Amino acid sequence: MPKQSTTERERELCLRSTLYHLQQLPVITNMSFSGPSIGTGGRAARRAFEFGRTYVVKPKGKHQATIVWLHGLGDNGSSWSQLLETLPLPNIKWICPTSPSQPLTLFGGFPTTAWFDVSDLSEDAHQDEEGMDASAAHVLSLLSTEPPNIKLGVGGFSMGAATALYSASCFTNGKFSNGNTYSTHLDAVVGLSGWLPCAKDLNKKVEGEEAANRASSLPILLCHGKADDVVRFRFGEKSAQKLSSTGFKNLTFKAYDSLGHYTIPEEMDEVCSWLTSKLELEGKL
Repeated sequence: MPKQSTTERERELCLRSTLYHLQQLPVITNMSFSGPSIGTGGRAARRAFEFGRTYVVKPKGKHQATIVWLHGLGDNGSSWSQLLETLPLPNIKWICPTSPSQPLTLFGGFPTTAWFDVSDLSEDAHQDEEGMDASAAHVLSLLSTEPPNIKLGVGGFSMGAATALYSASCFTNGKFSNGNTYSTHLDAVVGLSGWLPCAKDLNKKVEGEEAANRASSLPILLCHGKADDVVRFRFGEKSAQKLSSTGFKNLTFKAYDSLGHYTIPEEMDEVCSWLTSKLELEGKL
């Protein structure tokens, strides 16, 4: 066995910790729970969203890009900030926010950290656009203060990946579902072990020449494990197919045969190579 460097050992420990945490999550299938979802009903009161602590990993070299990275269901920004800090991407500033804690329909109303409410992943399931708008707007606010010469991106794992893809659709459309303007440019989107929310409405968000051009030029990387027993592989595969068929031409989809609902060094190496290429990073300290 080759000797590991300190950085490699740190990455392995972070990955093992992430794997242990994610193995505790329930399987997300087409099962739905009885009872109304948060925000359902035509005249439901607007919810208050209180986001948790944000963790920032400063670039070790010349600052060329800033990426907001979104954690998965039941997690927080801290665990991912520890992993991202070990990646060989010295030109990226990582911003890792923590989602609000809110009752989740999938858990029968039990509160947990989540970017939006979810009952199941089918296209016919209730889509919590209010929650997704709030989270995408939070991402926008974190990116809006970055210097004008810095490239911007959003990425995430599981529900964080779903929120990143929702942010991408808002950027393409130029506005959120509530009609508010999406005012920041995105240069890259990464989704690991996630899915595309509001897939039925995606066609409407790329109508018009301007939206179509934004969709076709936006670099997107999606990765999913075929052994994922939480967010099934078919959801990731269908998400990639839907995006491609709707005009997101600059999309890369990577499948991993034995990967479950966690990440591995091979996948993170792919993320590093892809970001370095798409964002034209120097890779120097």
